[in-house]
Amino acid sequence: MCDLRILITGGGTGGHAVPAVATARAIQEQQKEAPADWQPVFRYVGSRNGVEARLAKEAGIDFAGIESGKLRRSRSLLGLFQWANITDAFRIPVGIVQALAEVYKFRPDVLFSTGGYVSVPPVIAAWLQRRPILAHEQTVQIGLANRIIARFATRMAVTFPESIDELPPGLRKKFFVTGNPIRPVLFTGDLDRAVERFGFDPADNDLPTLYITGGAQGSRIINRVVEERLGDILAIARVIHQCGQQPAGGEQDYDRLTQAAEKLSPQLQRRYHLTRFVGDEIGDVYALASLIVGRSGAGTVTEVCALGKPALFVPLVPTGGDEQTRNARRLEEIGAAVVIKQDQLDGSRLLAKLTELLSDRPKLEKMGDAARTLARPNAAKDLAQAVVDLALSRKKCAGKTAAAAPISSG
Repeated sequence: MCDLRILITGGGTGGHAVPAVATARAIQEQQKEAPADWQPVFRYVGSRNGVEARLAKEAGIDFAGIESGKLRRSRSLLGLFQWANITDAFRIPVGIVQALAEVYKFRPDVLFSTGGYVSVPPVIAAWLQRRPILAHEQTVQIGLANRIIARFATRMAVTFPESIDELPPGLRKKFFVTGNPIRPVLFTGDLDRAVERFGFDPADNDLPTLYITGGAQGSRIINRVVEERLGDILAIARVIHQCGQQPAGGEQDYDRLTQAAEKLSPQLQRRYHLTRFVGDEIGDVYALASLIVGRSGAGTVTEVCALGKPALFVPLVPTGGDEQTRNARRLEEIGAAVVIKQDQLDGSRLLAKLTELLSDRPKLEKMGDAARTLARPNAAKDLAQAVVDLALSRKKCAGKTAAAAPISSG
């Protein structure tokens, strides 16, 4: 039995960190289901203050924090490394040095990256130390970090086939399509348990349930609009609301929403479950949800498709290349989602659209069915196999390698 040493990087948002952890779990499951002469040993390198630190810890993965500075778009190559402020100017080179040390100490057989600005220093460090690199892009549009990483990666996976068209022809040969890995816990939800867990009155079971989310970090814009019309929304639906946590010292949306709920009647209060974060209870959230309302980050879009849930998206603008709008429009084009532009979002518009959608349950079912057509349920397994294969191409365990899973090249 030999160790396959897998160094993971990627983060800044849950959209980057969740696929990384999901792939690690899939590698562990692969080894359990088909015992081989290797066992995985993981370490996660990410931002000390990013969501990846919490997710790695929850998954039992050893975590090493490094400094990171945000990469910002520019038309010139030198502009890729322009820094918006003095802090980032110091953090980026420090992060590269720290990443070099982590790669040298861990001596990985492969580095697996899921993107985000924190992933660039570890990828460069692994490349300099001649370690194979497999990277993954979650969104339709390839982000700035992954455009840099693509030049260093041995192989690169994408969620959507059309992403490959954005690349220079010379880079396309190293790309393949897997879909976006999601957490297995998403499929373990139970309706009865969910009603009890979230404190809902069973007498309201005939009402639809909204899952409102701004992603792992929450969305102040969505939170404020929900606060404005909370009573009206709860008159037509139960709500599970993940509002995120704002920077320390600033006003917390959780407190404002709690105060807004306390002004409502006891009956409406029982229809509202407010939380800063959603963890392993996410399966129960989706089991109960009739409609998803929130941002259209890669993670949320992938989950909606995998579970066949209709969605109302408010894309975050701006993001790099407006990727969330592209994610949302892709589902809107097939009838799986409704999109409200951020600058058009207000309480009246949201309430009117929710009332329209929730009153037409056959339409919601059709939207969910349409979303399911974009699902790639084997994404985590396929990506896990690709990581293992790349590691074994460098390190033979008792002369054996794992059998490669069939993976689309686009």
